[in-house]
Amino acid sequence: MTTVTKIPADIKIAAEGGEARVALSQASSHDTAEGKGARVPHHAPAHDPSDGREDSANPQAAGTALRINEIFYSLQGESSRVGFPTVFVRLTGCPLRCGYCDTAYAFHEGATRPLEDILAEVASYGIKRVCVTGGEPLAQRGCFLLLRKLCDAGYSVSLETSGAIAVAEVDERVSCIVDIKTPGSGEVDKNLWENLDHLSRADEIKFVLTSKADYLWAVTMLHERKLASIAPVLFSPSFGEVSYEDLAAWILRDRLPVRMQVQLHKVIWGEKRGV
Repeated sequence: MTTVTKIPADIKIAAEGGEARVALSQASSHDTAEGKGARVPHHAPAHDPSDGREDSANPQAAGTALRINEIFYSLQGESSRVGFPTVFVRLTGCPLRCGYCDTAYAFHEGATRPLEDILAEVASYGIKRVCVTGGEPLAQRGCFLLLRKLCDAGYSVSLETSGAIAVAEVDERVSCIVDIKTPGSGEVDKNLWENLDHLSRADEIKFVLTSKADYLWAVTMLHERKLASIAPVLFSPSFGEVSYEDLAAWILRDRLPVRMQVQLHKVIWGEKRGV
């Protein structure tokens, strides 16, 4: 398996069973009242992850199957949905290698499954909140169709994404939780700032902070890019690197318009898989 760690203007990520390609968003022809580029409306024709080509011999390449690391049921540990019972769909693969990554097992592990099987397993839990995560879920072209199908089925859907791949083609009904990578992550150069043009108040922007220096950098980005006017902003301490008390004190001192979050699942269960 080939891992691509540099994301050029035309992303091409090789993955087992198929090639995932995501074109970065160009200047949008659809603008909101705020001048931001709109995402794909749910009444628009479904995004064709196969770029208009049929590939019946390779369902993953055609977008009708995805490589799944795990599907599990737990409490949401992050974002404004924290604490809600949620079904998690974790996709395999990620082009980034953040220093604090806690799901490195999702880089390669997983099995290719038909879209219908994935939807059936999600439905078996009887829960209406679903989080699609990774790895980097958008690295698989079929993720766009998965998100659309989940929304069509009536789920409240959130997407956890690294911020390194364009979200312009994500269904507008999905709440995108978009990371902004800090210098301490080791992947700050992968931030795709154009993604901010496709976010709304229903989405969220997240910083994972590894140090006081990361915090100060994030505060600069918060103000320079007026992030709080785009979407709710989350400041999260990197587990075991920044204390809850320190981050809380910094946010209170600086009177920031952000939400501090901790990873609730780690507070409850520690660093374990499937929670």
